[in-house]
Amino acid sequence: MGIEFPHRHLLEIGPLSREDIRIVLETARNLKEVLRRPIPKVPTLRGKVVANLFFEPSTRTKLSFERAAKVLSAEVLNFSARGSSLEKGENLLDTVKNLKAMGPDLFVIRHPASGAPHFVARHIDVPVINAGDGFHEHPTQALLDLLTVWEKKGTLSGLKVAIIGDIRHSRVAHSDILAFRKMGAEVCVSGPGTLLPPEREALGARVCFRPEEAVEGADVVIALRVQKERHGRPLFPSFHEYARYFGLSREILSRAAEGALLMHPGPINWGIELAPELADFPGQVILEQVENGVAVRMALLLLLLKSSEGSA
Repeated sequence: MGIEFPHRHLLEIGPLSREDIRIVLETARNLKEVLRRPIPKVPTLRGKVVANLFFEPSTRTKLSFERAAKVLSAEVLNFSARGSSLEKGENLLDTVKNLKAMGPDLFVIRHPASGAPHFVARHIDVPVINAGDGFHEHPTQALLDLLTVWEKKGTLSGLKVAIIGDIRHSRVAHSDILAFRKMGAEVCVSGPGTLLPPEREALGARVCFRPEEAVEGADVVIALRVQKERHGRPLFPSFHEYARYFGLSREILSRAAEGALLMHPGPINWGIELAPELADFPGQVILEQVENGVAVRMALLLLLLKSSEGSA
């Protein structure tokens, strides 16, 4: 392949250098050409097996990893917790060991427990990609967000990025803050006080308690879904109140910089985090994020599997 990627796993953003991220983004951008061919298929990973282990529901992430593997000609094993032996009492490690005996060359893992992909990576001898773990991180989402912004803006350095919503429970927010700051952007976050993490200053983002302040002059605005299933107890009066004070509208986005991008990791609750009128906002790039998700995951499968080949 001719590209050196010095990591065996992708578990979080922290260990990646700016150069590592540049390699992923450039590889993904080049691979987008394959996706646009009449027959989008290359033999690059023929003979490899990718195991997708999803212990939580997923649409975009799960299907994009499957699509990415198949475009590169890898075989795919798809696992979902529902209907599996986990319901009979089998633990995570036994499940993974049994699946490993079937011969996969790489595991993609989404799990409700923070640190689960790290745990698996310590116990098996193949690469692991974190597809989202608990409240911790979602590194591939951050990388596809970087790619989307880089393609649209031509740079990542010097931009202002506003992230609005449920910061406390969002693994996307945690990865995005780290990734955008690592690439030289300023990050501002805003949400109800109960949805901001206690350690928010440690994230390195500026906290704004009003979304209007966070969006002011922003080049990129990222809205987040309210993850009520993770709250455990009511953290704001109602969705109506949330939408009134923290939902994004054209009026609020008018404060952003000219040509600002509007992003969302999905799934979107229209009328709560985004006003329905924003479906045709000129800078809305949500479906381009989805397309870039396939390309970024293709790049990571390629880089990690070729890297593990070289170190074998």
